[in-house]
Amino acid sequence: MRVWKHLPLLGLGLLAACSSPGALDVRPYHIREVSLKGDGEAWIDSEEMRRMYGAVGVREQEQRLGIYYDIYWEDDAVGGPVRVVFEYQQAATASKVLKKVQDFSAETRKGKAEFQIIGDDYLEGGRVLAWKCTLLRGGEAVSSRQSYLWE
Repeated sequence: MRVWKHLPLLGLGLLAACSSPGALDVRPYHIREVSLKGDGEAWIDSEEMRRMYGAVGVREQEQRLGIYYDIYWEDDAVGGPVRVVFEYQQAATASKVLKKVQDFSAETRKGKAEFQIIGDDYLEGGRVLAWKCTLLRGGEAVSSRQSYLWE
Protein backbone atom coordinates (compact mmCIF):
# COMPACT_ATOMS: atom_id res chain seq x y z
CA MET A 1 0.00 0.00 0.00
CA ARG A 2 2.88 2.34 0.66
CA VAL A 3 3.76 2.48 -3.04
CA TRP A 4 0.53 4.33 -3.92
CA LYS A 5 1.64 7.53 -2.20
CA HIS A 6 4.72 7.59 -4.46
CA LEU A 7 2.87 6.82 -7.70
CA PRO A 8 3.00 10.42 -9.02
CA LEU A 9 6.77 10.50 -8.45
CA LEU A 10 7.15 7.17 -10.19
CA GLY A 11 5.33 8.60 -13.21
CA LEU A 12 7.62 11.64 -13.25
CA GLY A 13 10.65 9.40 -12.99
CA LEU A 14 9.51 7.25 -15.88
CA LEU A 15 8.83 10.29 -18.04
CA ALA A 16 12.25 11.69 -17.24
CA ALA A 17 13.91 8.37 -18.07
CA CYS A 18 12.14 8.12 -21.42
CA SER A 19 12.82 11.69 -22.50
CA SER A 20 15.76 12.56 -24.67
CA PRO A 21 18.85 13.74 -22.81
CA GLY A 22 19.03 17.49 -22.56
CA ALA A 23 21.06 20.19 -20.92
CA LEU A 24 18.85 20.14 -17.83
CA ASP A 25 17.13 17.27 -16.03
CA VAL A 26 15.07 17.90 -12.87
CA ARG A 27 14.29 14.96 -10.58
CA PRO A 28 12.03 15.65 -7.59
CA TYR A 29 11.64 13.39 -4.57
CA HIS A 30 9.02 14.08 -1.90
CA ILE A 31 9.14 12.72 1.66
CA ARG A 32 5.81 13.34 3.38
CA GLU A 33 6.15 11.19 6.47
CA VAL A 34 8.82 9.48 8.52
CA SER A 35 8.45 5.78 7.77
CA LEU A 36 11.59 3.73 7.34
CA LYS A 37 9.82 0.38 7.44
CA GLY A 38 11.45 -0.97 4.30
CA ASP A 39 8.28 -2.60 2.98
CA GLY A 40 7.94 -0.63 -0.27
CA GLU A 41 9.76 -0.66 -3.57
CA ALA A 42 13.53 -1.01 -3.29
CA TRP A 43 14.35 2.33 -4.96
CA ILE A 44 11.86 4.17 -2.72
CA ASP A 45 13.27 2.59 0.43
CA SER A 46 16.87 3.33 -0.55
CA GLU A 47 16.06 6.96 -1.43
CA GLU A 48 14.29 7.51 1.91
CA MET A 49 17.14 5.89 3.83
CA ARG A 50 19.68 8.04 1.99
CA ARG A 51 17.78 11.24 2.78
CA MET A 52 17.17 10.26 6.42
CA TYR A 53 20.73 9.02 7.07
CA GLY A 54 22.07 10.45 10.32
CA ALA A 55 18.73 11.72 11.61
CA VAL A 56 18.48 9.92 14.94
CA GLY A 57 15.74 11.62 16.92
CA VAL A 58 12.16 12.27 15.92
CA ARG A 59 12.81 16.03 15.60
CA GLU A 60 15.80 15.42 13.32
CA GLN A 61 13.73 13.11 11.14
CA GLU A 62 10.89 15.62 11.02
CA GLN A 63 13.37 18.25 9.80
CA ARG A 64 14.18 16.01 6.81
CA LEU A 65 10.55 15.95 5.61
CA GLY A 66 9.94 17.92 2.45
CA ILE A 67 10.82 17.87 -1.21
CA TYR A 68 14.24 17.36 -2.72
CA TYR A 69 15.19 18.39 -6.25
CA ASP A 70 18.23 16.88 -7.94
CA ILE A 71 19.17 18.86 -11.05
CA TYR A 72 21.56 17.23 -13.50
CA TRP A 73 22.97 19.62 -16.07
CA GLU A 74 25.36 19.54 -18.99
CA ASP A 75 26.70 22.37 -21.13
CA ASP A 76 29.67 22.02 -23.47
CA ALA A 77 29.82 25.72 -24.30
CA VAL A 78 32.79 27.83 -23.30
CA GLY A 79 32.12 30.98 -21.37
CA GLY A 80 31.64 32.40 -17.93
CA PRO A 81 30.73 30.69 -14.69
CA VAL A 82 27.70 28.41 -14.48
CA ARG A 83 24.71 29.22 -12.28
CA VAL A 84 21.72 26.99 -11.61
CA VAL A 85 18.71 29.00 -10.44
CA PHE A 86 15.74 27.25 -8.84
CA GLU A 87 12.58 29.35 -8.37
CA TYR A 88 9.49 28.00 -6.64
CA GLN A 89 6.16 28.86 -5.07
CA GLN A 90 4.78 27.22 -1.94
CA ALA A 91 1.23 26.75 -0.72
CA ALA A 92 1.52 29.13 2.26
CA THR A 93 3.45 31.86 0.43
CA ALA A 94 0.77 32.36 -2.25
CA SER A 95 2.22 33.99 -5.36
CA LYS A 96 5.57 34.91 -3.77
CA VAL A 97 8.44 33.45 -5.80
CA LEU A 98 11.30 32.09 -3.71
CA LYS A 99 14.74 31.42 -5.17
CA LYS A 100 17.74 29.19 -4.50
CA VAL A 101 21.01 29.39 -6.43
CA GLN A 102 24.13 27.27 -6.87
CA ASP A 103 27.25 28.43 -8.69
CA PHE A 104 29.91 26.39 -10.51
CA SER A 105 33.23 27.38 -12.06
CA ALA A 106 33.56 28.29 -15.75
CA GLU A 107 35.56 25.12 -16.46
CA THR A 108 32.69 22.87 -15.31
CA ARG A 109 30.90 21.16 -18.23
CA LYS A 110 28.37 19.04 -16.31
CA GLY A 111 27.26 18.58 -12.76
CA LYS A 112 24.55 18.07 -10.21
CA ALA A 113 22.84 20.73 -8.13
CA GLU A 114 20.68 19.78 -5.16
CA PHE A 115 17.92 21.97 -3.82
CA GLN A 116 15.90 21.10 -0.73
CA ILE A 117 12.72 22.58 0.65
CA ILE A 118 12.71 20.72 3.95
CA GLY A 119 12.32 21.21 7.68
CA ASP A 120 10.70 24.43 8.84
CA ASP A 121 10.68 25.84 5.28
CA TYR A 122 8.49 22.91 4.25
CA LEU A 123 6.46 22.51 7.45
CA GLU A 124 5.55 26.22 7.60
CA GLY A 125 5.56 27.10 3.88
CA GLY A 126 3.71 24.01 2.70
CA ARG A 127 4.20 21.92 -0.39
CA VAL A 128 5.77 23.30 -3.57
CA LEU A 129 3.04 24.19 -6.04
CA ALA A 130 5.16 25.26 -9.01
CA TRP A 131 8.85 25.52 -9.87
CA LYS A 132 11.23 26.65 -12.60
CA CYS A 133 14.89 25.75 -13.01
CA THR A 134 17.24 27.75 -15.24
CA LEU A 135 20.82 26.99 -16.27
CA LEU A 136 22.91 30.13 -16.89
CA ARG A 137 26.42 30.40 -18.29
CA GLY A 138 28.05 33.79 -18.05
CA GLY A 139 24.69 35.36 -17.23
CA GLU A 140 23.01 34.00 -20.38
CA ALA A 141 20.20 31.42 -20.11
CA VAL A 142 21.30 28.12 -21.65
CA SER A 143 18.39 25.89 -20.71
CA SER A 144 15.25 25.96 -18.62
CA ARG A 145 12.70 23.47 -17.26
CA GLN A 146 9.52 24.20 -15.37
CA SER A 147 6.59 22.45 -13.77
CA TYR A 148 3.21 22.37 -15.42
CA LEU A 149 1.74 25.00 -13.10
CA TRP A 150 4.55 27.56 -13.48
CA GLU A 151 3.42 30.82 -15.10
